Amino acid sequence: MPDHQPTHRSRGRRNLAVIGAAVAACATVGSLLTDARGAWYEKLKKPSWQPPSAAFPIVWTSLYAIIAISAARVVTQLEAQGRDAEASGFKRALASNLLLNAGWSGLFFRAHNLPVATAGAAALAASSAKLASRAASVSSGAALGLGTYAAWCAFATALSNKLAALNPEDD
Repeated sequence: MPDHQPTHRSRGRRNLAVIGAAVAACATVGSLLTDARGAWYEKLKKPSWQPPSAAFPIVWTSLYAIIAISAARVVTQLEAQGRDAEASGFKRALASNLLLNAGWSGLFFRAHNLPVATAGAAALAASSAKLASRAASVSSGAALGLGTYAAWCAFATALSNKLAALNPEDD
């Protein structure tokens, strides 16, 4: 009787497709909630160290690709090692992270609540760091990729906090 277990390669393709779709959905929702050219955002006082507006879509597009590839690698390797419970836990943590990711855009650009957006960014940074930590037991490359994401989220938290401090009237 033939073995119908998926091969490592087919499992990897399946995981990349599913996780890639989830990351793309997060990116789409975040983009729809973002209004970087709106009057409210334009009038905000910004720190001198804020990157130019053109940098954000470039950085986020790169990070979303890194998240999808790194997370799919982690899940695939955990499954290949028979660590199914850990793979399921990682997928749940990733889903929560992606919800935090998309939600931040709503808190910042739609609710215009800078302190709450800063708290959301901090939660996202912590969640991203936890993903990177979980990945470290499986793949140093995936951990590095997710660590880069966590570092950017930490930077975004600092930026959001500075925007809140510079614009207390927008709280």
